[in-house]
Amino acid sequence: MSESSLSATRDAGGTLRWFRYLYRVPLLLLHVVLGLPVTMACIVVPPLARIRFGADDTLEQVMIRWWQGNLMRIFGFRLRRFGTPLPGPTLFVANHVCWIDISILHSQRVMGFVAKREIAGWPLVGWLAARGQTIFHQRGSTESLGGVLQEMLVRLREGKSVGVFPEGRTRGGHEVGPFHARIFQAAVEAQVPVQPVALRYGEHGNAQTIVAFGARESFFANFLRLLGEPSRVAEVHFLQPIAAHDVEGRRRIAETSRARIVAAMES
Repeated sequence: MSESSLSATRDAGGTLRWFRYLYRVPLLLLHVVLGLPVTMACIVVPPLARIRFGADDTLEQVMIRWWQGNLMRIFGFRLRRFGTPLPGPTLFVANHVCWIDISILHSQRVMGFVAKREIAGWPLVGWLAARGQTIFHQRGSTESLGGVLQEMLVRLREGKSVGVFPEGRTRGGHEVGPFHARIFQAAVEAQVPVQPVALRYGEHGNAQTIVAFGARESFFANFLRLLGEPSRVAEVHFLQPIAAHDVEGRRRIAETSRARIVAAMES
């Protein structure tokens, strides 16, 4: 391709990005200003939150899924779901690419996430996370991890679900890192199933590195960049669950979970 053609392509891409900002920013503002207060009312007002839809759903859960699903669509993600999230108390474990992972999972199944404490300070997302029963963990702190595991166990025994990213951090979308086995201890003690979840962006995962945090890229920079990105597919694969009593030890559960996610990513 000639230098002039490359320049024209970059200019066209820049023009389209600003065009996407032109209609997505107002949609995002409307979603926050109008949709968020309604959603929060359905979460914090007990008579509303407890309204049931069928055997498993409450108005609180329906509204969280609605809000997160619409947030994804504003950012141009078209969701494809494979498999079904387990009902009842479950430990969901997924590969970690970006902050949008939480929105994808919440759009399908409401769960309390284990997340790094820094997220609590992120604009809007941190505020939502705190009110979405997020369990915050201070990286590198053994004391903090002990408290996180205890809180996970309490919630699982209460019949709630918990979501974790066992890699412990994002890796630029290049690979699925090793899973930390200790985070699976709560599922072993509570005797609840573990369901691996594979998250892929783009056709066959060809946009993993685009969606992921870049080197030294802040949350705010990634947020703005993704808001201007072209629309693309986001796949969520709910994989075969693992019964804690069928597999010997947390390390084996961690290895099996990672193997199933890697296999789904490569399919």
